[in-house]
Amino acid sequence: MPDPKKTKERNQAEEVIEMVETKDTKDAKDQQKPAVTLPGTVEKVIPANTIAPEKAQIAVEGADHLYREIRVDNTLEDENGKKVGLKQGAHVDVKIEADKEATVPKK
Repeated sequence: MPDPKKTKERNQAEEVIEMVETKDTKDAKDQQKPAVTLPGTVEKVIPANTIAPEKAQIAVEGADHLYREIRVDNTLEDENGKKVGLKQGAHVDVKIEADKEATVPKK
């Protein structure tokens, strides 16, 4: 009879391999898209209320002054699938990418 502990460990290892393979496939697809990554800083965390979830306000460096702040839901997922949120003052990367068909050559 198989050892349940070893079976559980084997299943967890298979899940990790699957996650890595999925990430590698996703990374290969992402590399085909034109993209830019801009640095940003979490200026403030806006508490949830009855009509909206908690938000993170991020100042994007390199954006026009009047358009440099964006607000996004402050829910991310860590490597274990656990929900986490950004802290005020955190340095983040803001990635903008598009399908090739959505872009035009620059002169």
